[in-house]
Amino acid sequence: MTENTPGQANPKIDTSVPHSARIWNYWLGGKDNYEVDRIAGEQYKAVFPQIVELARSSRHFLARAIHYLAGEMGVRQFLDIGTGLPTVDNTHEVAQRIAPECRIVYVDNDPLVLAHARALLTSTPEGVTTYLDADMRDPEKILQEARKTLDFSKPVAIMLMGVLGHLTDEEALSVVRHLVAALPSGGYLVCCDATNTDEKFQEAQRGYDETGAVPYRLRSPEFISQYFEGLELVEPGLVQVPLWRPEVEPLEHKDQPSLAGVGRKP
Repeated sequence: MTENTPGQANPKIDTSVPHSARIWNYWLGGKDNYEVDRIAGEQYKAVFPQIVELARSSRHFLARAIHYLAGEMGVRQFLDIGTGLPTVDNTHEVAQRIAPECRIVYVDNDPLVLAHARALLTSTPEGVTTYLDADMRDPEKILQEARKTLDFSKPVAIMLMGVLGHLTDEEALSVVRHLVAALPSGGYLVCCDATNTDEKFQEAQRGYDETGAVPYRLRSPEFISQYFEGLELVEPGLVQVPLWRPEVEPLEHKDQPSLAGVGRKP
């Protein structure tokens, strides 16, 4: 079953400046991007070539986290905020392969993302896949709409995958705490994000920010750890992305300027 939330007509897609979701799609080998995104993506790679590996590592982490939650812990509800453009092994595909009855709510506010969501984010007959046109700066609206699909009296996994850097420090902490407060006992926060521990990475990000695109803030490991305050970190804790419960020896370089973690609400 696939649903959508009615709303106002989407704004026109702006192809004059690069967009993070489209550049991410380009780095992942997708085709849902424009020349301006490919140029920005190549400029970024020229300074920090490891960005492509980092993007793919985060995608692999998403799949491993869902395998753990749906396969080992029996979670059947997922709220994926800032989902980005559909690609291989989206949240609902991984979860519903494990348990077809899983219910997934995607949240984004980019018109290209939403257009693709309508066409591609289809559910199993037993489950539900739906999407919301909402800004993560408004967590209360997200929760209000998500409750139409998800039962917050039962475990829910909230996914924040490489999106919190679009917010200021104060906004990021406020949004995470608002969302975590809505989780029941046994709910989870799944998060991965880039760190400011690599000079070339910081240089590449500054160049991207200067293109006129929405800036992205690289943060310290200490700051990112605050997202999990009050939660019980699942082993191995908050670690570099390839090192979070790898199913085989990580193919990517283990030393990446990025962190991933899964926290359980007591």
